[in-house]
Amino acid sequence: MPLLAAVACLAVLPACQLRPVYSASTGAAATGLLGGVEVSPIPERTGFLVRDQLVSRLAPQGAGAAPRYRLDVTLDDRIEGFGVRGDNTIVRERRTLRARYALVETETGRKVFESVAGADAGIDVVASEYAVVAAEVTASERLAEAIAEQIVGRLAIFARRGS
Repeated sequence: MPLLAAVACLAVLPACQLRPVYSASTGAAATGLLGGVEVSPIPERTGFLVRDQLVSRLAPQGAGAAPRYRLDVTLDDRIEGFGVRGDNTIVRERRTLRARYALVETETGRKVFESVAGADAGIDVVASEYAVVAAEVTASERLAEAIAEQIVGRLAIFARRGS
């Protein structure tokens, strides 16, 4: 019986139309869109980290070529304490980074795509303040990378679907 179920799944699999975003036949749209995006400055340290990650993932079309799109990103970066010891000190923190972003045509100023990305990281609060600050910075770097991955992935899917 399990063999029959496996064969049935294999028979249905081609119908799902699952294809890589960057495949040779469909990747041109994603590469074209991503190559023509300029990332607007994002305030604060975490904004700098997110922008840096985005710029490194978006391949510019060429020096001197005017970007076709602008990516505007607004961040909401929070650290919340939870888990309290008997002496009312915090045991754990959660750093949450949310990004609201919009892809804007540079010529017309029209928003062609907008969405939200988010990621969370847990931080243990220990006796050493230096260790806690270092953990918060590391969490910020990891969250910036996760947000950039989500944004670029969603933009690639948007481009592939025919914008």
